[in-house]
Amino acid sequence: MNRRMLGKLPLPACGERVGVRGLFRWAQNRGGAPSPAALRASTSPRAAGRGEIRRRAFITLLGGALGAWPLAARAQQAALPVVAFINPGTPDSQAERLIAFRKGLAESGFIEGQNVTVEYHWLDGHYERLPALLADLTRRRVAAIAAPGSTPTALAAKAANITIPLVFGVAENPVDLGLVASLARPGGNATGINLLTREVNSKRFGLMHELVPAASRFAVLVNPANASAAKEASIGLHEAAATLGLEVLLFNATVPDEIDAAFAAIARERCSALFIAGDGFFTSRATQFATLTARDRLPASYSNIELVEAGVMMSYGVDFADAFRVSGTYVGRILKGEKPADMPVEQPTKFELVINMRTAKALGLTVPYSMQLLADKVIE
Repeated sequence: MNRRMLGKLPLPACGERVGVRGLFRWAQNRGGAPSPAALRASTSPRAAGRGEIRRRAFITLLGGALGAWPLAARAQQAALPVVAFINPGTPDSQAERLIAFRKGLAESGFIEGQNVTVEYHWLDGHYERLPALLADLTRRRVAAIAAPGSTPTALAAKAANITIPLVFGVAENPVDLGLVASLARPGGNATGINLLTREVNSKRFGLMHELVPAASRFAVLVNPANASAAKEASIGLHEAAATLGLEVLLFNATVPDEIDAAFAAIARERCSALFIAGDGFFTSRATQFATLTARDRLPASYSNIELVEAGVMMSYGVDFADAFRVSGTYVGRILKGEKPADMPVEQPTKFELVINMRTAKALGLTVPYSMQLLADKVIE
């Protein structure tokens, strides 16, 4: 049997321990190795000259089998379902959330690299890349798209009429965004989590006012490229400020240089505290925000822990690690055959208050003991 015929034979199972004799028997059973009678004949003096040729032929056969085996294994791996994970930030700012997402996949029976492939697409704040990225994913027919912290991705998928199953995490009611028909029965190809951004922002604003009671003019920094989150912050905080008799001024930033420019404008306007709207790009700029707020001695809050660990004063918001875990379980359920149309949109059940006591003390602020008791984490 020649090497071309060998390629048509079923190979031993991947991971099966097969020695040279075992591989010889495997080839012999399929007509690819000489029979014992033929081998005995090959040892006769007449056949002595042909023995070397037969040995060479078998070595060639053996080499072909060993070469084909890893190719079969790679083909098996290539057949795994592909999940496209899209995030507006950078990998170094999302490490804990990625662990949580993989944990959710595992809870549904999927282990990355074993029975599912996850492609990671990091936007680093460049939301304009989404149309081309989604077009490529549609062309390749990936099994699902996971965008647990990216409203722009969900909206771009809707605008492009993407039919691939989508698991989202959005800043406002997905019914209002036109992503689903209802929270209980989405009715299309998308489902996920409503992050309740407006309600959470109002709560965070109240906590910040309690922590910095002397502040009467608050700066609010948003990323206009993340239009939904920017709108929710603007509407929610103007309402909350009016209730408390405070003033809010809106500032924009979409790239690192614009963050620097926004801080200069905030100083000119003599704002006494800063509310940073949640955004994946802002999360990736944690060190920049910590440096600027320390330089300007500006009390600031964010929606999650990453900026506080870098040095920003406080955060309050959804426990994003848990939200990413839930997203992972939803992706796993879809891979098992469930339809997004029948999977209710979830709402977060875990929220997290984090206070950086070092920063508060450096700013001359006293954190009320009652707030310390409420905090899920206090950085001393």
